[in-house]
Amino acid sequence: MAVKMFASISVGSFETEMKIFEFTARKGMREIDRVSTRLDLGIDVYKTRRISTGKTEELCQVLKDFKRIMEEYRVEDYKICATSAFRESRNMVVLLDYIEKQTGLAIEVLSNSEQRFLDYKAIASVTTEFESIIQGATAIVDLGGSSMQISLFDKDKLITTQNIRIGNVSTREKLLPYEKNRMHFAKMVTELLNHEFAGFNKLYQKDRQIKNLIVVGGSLRDLMKQYETANKKIISVSREQFLEIYEKAVCMTPDEVTSCFDISSENTLVIVPSAIYCKCMIENFGVETMWFPGFSLSDGIAYDYGEKQKLTRCNHDFEEDIIASARSISKRYKCSQAHVRNLEEIALTVFDRMKKVHGLTRRDRLLLQISVILHNCGKFISLENVSECAYNIIMATEIIGLSHMEREMVAYTVKFNTSPFPDYEEFDMDAGADPDVYMRVAKLTAILRLVNALDRTHQQKCSDVTVVLKENELRITAATRQDLTLEANTFAEKAGFFEEVFHVHPVFRQKKTY
Repeated sequence: MAVKMFASISVGSFETEMKIFEFTARKGMREIDRVSTRLDLGIDVYKTRRISTGKTEELCQVLKDFKRIMEEYRVEDYKICATSAFRESRNMVVLLDYIEKQTGLAIEVLSNSEQRFLDYKAIASVTTEFESIIQGATAIVDLGGSSMQISLFDKDKLITTQNIRIGNVSTREKLLPYEKNRMHFAKMVTELLNHEFAGFNKLYQKDRQIKNLIVVGGSLRDLMKQYETANKKIISVSREQFLEIYEKAVCMTPDEVTSCFDISSENTLVIVPSAIYCKCMIENFGVETMWFPGFSLSDGIAYDYGEKQKLTRCNHDFEEDIIASARSISKRYKCSQAHVRNLEEIALTVFDRMKKVHGLTRRDRLLLQISVILHNCGKFISLENVSECAYNIIMATEIIGLSHMEREMVAYTVKFNTSPFPDYEEFDMDAGADPDVYMRVAKLTAILRLVNALDRTHQQKCSDVTVVLKENELRITAATRQDLTLEANTFAEKAGFFEEVFHVHPVFRQKKTY
């Protein structure tokens, strides 16, 4: 039986962790070892916006130790992911170059949406109850040092994911100097959060009661460990059980929390702020049950690796969550859903028929679908400057599961749907563009432009469409009795760019039905 050894390393704001996983055909993914080191990178970044030379040297030594352990386990593959400390550090590029040269290990810095998506995958990897939990209104809250992420699910669908720039470390550093006593600190944090949650409720929760709260980070699992059962992967507590422990802990100093709850002193600094956050969510969302999964980002990294390498079976459709997030944004900006659904079907059919020509990947197919879903969102702001407004909306809105570069690719595809497509020398991406990225955007834009022409009137006249690629001609036939004069003329206008990009001549035909 084939066994594959994989090392998953997460470089967090306060802890650097490595987990060794074994992948087998019979047992799937299994954790066989875990090592971690406390390393406060987040404090440096919060205070100076930089990771100091001393902390960088410490991290290099930790990674060298991890590398030796990987060799002992004969690890075949690894992945190292860094989170907000690196992401928000102004000397990130210099650090990544130095660390790789010193250790021989490459670090990938996750965007916020990528990090939260892997956290979300980690929950699914260790929590068998996950699918049943998210059938009802459920919020996954990821408590970080400088921000918290709230992802709202209902009926197994992702409704929205929002990042609130208030974290347990930043709150503690900011408000602690002003506290008069422990309860005064709790009062200040509560006032700060209630304002943020009121806005979240108004925009996203509406009449939905969030009964389940899955809490990630903040060391709160340690606070609730008296409720641990035989299933050590997850702790479940009622609203009343949480509040009972909260009332004890909120009045204590970090040293008293350590002594009373038998918690490592390294984790107690963030526990009280995190507990206050959860109490605020209970009160604002109407939470009845809280879940504390026993996992870390390293589990999500490994789960994602196993899924992509087809080493583990995935029970949840994570790609559908990315699409659901895009649909939520589309509805928020009043995009015509009938128009979007019509174009989605045609665009994906064109993509599939052109597979031998375009050389794009399944991931590009997903980016095309998201581009179609969001292509009209700019009209919410301006009917005159739709493309620029759409670009700005997409770049300012988090889409869970997409990297910054992928989000920018979607934004540019939507922008160039109606704006002139630039030459490569004029193509400027925040995430850095190369010829491959440029051509991917060009191909996605060419498809979007062409199919968008087929619903020029937003009346879905071309709902019954067949697409055939024959030699160097793409034949798109719409079966309908309706007048397609506008659609045909618009299609002819967009055909030139499509042919320039793919060297395939698109032809539009109408098959009249009787």
